[in-house]
Amino acid sequence: MSHRGRWLAGACASMVAVAMLLTGGALATTPQDGPGEDTESEVAVGAYLQYDQAGVDRMRELSRWLGGTELRAGHTYLPGDTWMNIEGAPDSLPSWARWRNARPDRLFVLNVPMLERNEAGVPDGQVAALLRSGAQGKYDHHFRRLAERLVGLGVPDTVIVLGWEMNGFNYTHRCRPDPENWKRYWRRIVTAMRSVEGQQFRFDFAPNRGSDAVPWTKCYPGDDVVDIIGMDTYDQPPGDSFDEQVNQPYGLKQQVDFAQAHDKPISYPEWGLFRNGDNPEYMHDMLAWIAEHKPLYHSITDYCPHGVWQCSQNPRSAQVFREFLANNGGHKRAYGIGGDWARPKK
Repeated sequence: MSHRGRWLAGACASMVAVAMLLTGGALATTPQDGPGEDTESEVAVGAYLQYDQAGVDRMRELSRWLGGTELRAGHTYLPGDTWMNIEGAPDSLPSWARWRNARPDRLFVLNVPMLERNEAGVPDGQVAALLRSGAQGKYDHHFRRLAERLVGLGVPDTVIVLGWEMNGFNYTHRCRPDPENWKRYWRRIVTAMRSVEGQQFRFDFAPNRGSDAVPWTKCYPGDDVVDIIGMDTYDQPPGDSFDEQVNQPYGLKQQVDFAQAHDKPISYPEWGLFRNGDNPEYMHDMLAWIAEHKPLYHSITDYCPHGVWQCSQNPRSAQVFREFLANNGGHKRAYGIGGDWARPKK
């Protein structure tokens, strides 16, 4: 969401990051066979805590808060202010690479903007022109440099959340001004990054829940250049109840159905509380949905107003989150909460 991105941009500019990156924990007990190879029974849990070394440190603290639940997924964002940062200049990347490589079963997730000045309020006409330029290959070299940096840091299997929330109104990398060129541009970026020797990237297509500015299906660039179908989803309208969030057009159910039709795993790179406040029922239901549908990973946005560990204004939801995930017991308690979707299949 744009509110998160503005917070990140401000934190980078001031060298102060109060609440951003994530973590992840396996909800199954069997370790992976190798880097980046998840089995169907594993879900990597994330919490966006802070983007830099402080985020790495807070992962250990969150693990303790969760009663020792192992956290095995790390998730951060590249700033979208300049091409240099999109190319991977931030000095936080080596810290995350070291964290990733400390264990073979960890997952590193990186949100990558598609255009510079990503939160500068660029008008639709300029966005359309930038997307046309991207579709013609003008920016390919920036993404090759990013791929080379990630491979050089020893994280060639990074999950790339490229152009997230593209169906929204705010980011410069939004799709609505020119969906056809947006799709062509995505394809060029993926082709450029995959051209780098040694890469094993997976690309995550992650719109906002709902139609927003444009139905996200109109932005889908093709099965050959998408590896994961993600969705950013917060407890806010449209969808006052969780069942409404599931069943709304382009909502959670449509995401799962679309992913199944395209034979892709799902993810939730951003989720959390928002306009409905401290809502333990939502927290139960979202965790139950995750437990049933088993995304590759999910990452709660853990700063106020969305979070539970670093945000004291949501104590009831924090209790649900902690009890659900502590000691990897969440899957066993997940079912029977919420609507019909949450009940175990017979």
